[in-house]
Amino acid sequence: MSDRPVHELIKELSESLVQLSDKVLQNFYNALTAVKNQDEQQAREIRLVDDEIDLTEVRLEERCLAFLALQQPVARDLRTIVTIMKINDDLERIGDLAVHIIERMPEINSEMLDKFDFETMGHHAGEMTARSIEAFVNKDRILADRVEAMDEEIDAMHSAVFKKVARQMKDSEADIDQLIAALSISRYIERMADHATRIAGEVIYLVTGEIARHSESSYEKLIQSLKD
Repeated sequence: MSDRPVHELIKELSESLVQLSDKVLQNFYNALTAVKNQDEQQAREIRLVDDEIDLTEVRLEERCLAFLALQQPVARDLRTIVTIMKINDDLERIGDLAVHIIERMPEINSEMLDKFDFETMGHHAGEMTARSIEAFVNKDRILADRVEAMDEEIDAMHSAVFKKVARQMKDSEADIDQLIAALSISRYIERMADHATRIAGEVIYLVTGEIARHSESSYEKLIQSLKD
């Protein structure tokens, strides 16, 4: 590794990160489809792909650590490797969320899912993730800022699901288990958006050297929205 130009090594690590993000995003979308269609075969495939994602994440982290040990980068190169490692971790966690979604499949049917627009919510969170990776590739601070702003829409969607579930739970004939499963799926999608926002913050760190700080957690924002 040490005999090759540093910029080539960083480019390879960045490309590996982008490939991982593509796989993570597709698996997440497939998880939403699997739950919607109650497709057990697709659910099994999603678990297999998640195993691949976990292995890829570990290997990419190992390559980054080797780079740090052998190249001892400074300044912008050091920030780039640190950013890749952080984004790598966020992508692995998004991968886990796809598995969490299909784990809810036995607890909820298509009729209940039709009451909530998880497809729109999921694709919005997916778009946030894709744009955050695009911001990393292009070192685009403006796009990273836009991703952070998009998180408010996901928070509003999750808050709406929370309120809808709470209302329906008051019905004596409500299926509480299914409603809890629906709320869990909403929470997983919201968590994906949180990770996309974190990636955007990591891009800002890469570009500016500033560590992004968020004044409110997603839980705090949800509680505040319920008071409004």
